[in-house]
Amino acid sequence: MLSLIAPSALRQLRPQTIAVVDVQGAIGPSVRPLEYARLFTKLRDDDSVRAVVLNIDSPGGSATGSDLMARAVLRLREEKPVVAFIGGLGASGGYMLASAAHYVIALPAALVGAIGVIAYRPLVFEALDKIGVQMRVSKSGRLKDMLSPFREATEEEQAKEQRLIDAMYDLFVEGVAHGRNLPEERVRELATGEVFATPDALAAGLIDRTGDIEDAIDWAAERSGAPRRTRIVRPKRGLRDLVLGRASMALAESIGAELEASLYRGGAALYRGPRLG
Repeated sequence: MLSLIAPSALRQLRPQTIAVVDVQGAIGPSVRPLEYARLFTKLRDDDSVRAVVLNIDSPGGSATGSDLMARAVLRLREEKPVVAFIGGLGASGGYMLASAAHYVIALPAALVGAIGVIAYRPLVFEALDKIGVQMRVSKSGRLKDMLSPFREATEEEQAKEQRLIDAMYDLFVEGVAHGRNLPEERVRELATGEVFATPDALAAGLIDRTGDIEDAIDWAAERSGAPRRTRIVRPKRGLRDLVLGRASMALAESIGAELEASLYRGGAALYRGPRLG
């Protein structure tokens, strides 16, 4: 049966809701930045969504991915109220995302902050030398293998890598200063990379109040004038991603169960209570 009602009209017939977006896990592997940026754009354009609650429990992750998501939230908040709730960990990129909202609420036991940028580069050349493995590199530019784990970095390369990190750090600080309406100098004082307990984060101005997700929904309803009706939304994932995701979870659970069983057999256990099964 064909519908004569335009999709835009159908959207207007939807009941007004408050969208709750779960941002759980590391940004990059678990929280895919492009998918979430697209979701925030859809929520911005959806007239039935009157306000958005970001339910955040994330240690951060990809610097560029965090920036992409935070910018999408900034555009979203130009159109409708956005509140961030930090329910466990709102650190690094997780806090960058929270700071882009109009209002930030954190659970009293949450950890907040970790404003900073870090880069890891494992050096494996000594281990390879011990087993007689050597790497030959062919490159077209002098600095093309600047981040190679197969040799020590030169002083020039270390300086260039530090400049990259400093540039990302400056973007982070500027974003928090803008989102939280704080002087940039004050944010730099707080941007030591440390995480703060919720009371300290509140005193520093990194969050607005303590509470739980129900308080965040109340704020969204009051600010938007919408009924207290919530809808959990998440990025759409294709069949391939769903299948692979479930397969990965099943594999992880299987490995975990086998590891636990082997620990019991060896006389050690991660859990020393009553053994089940």
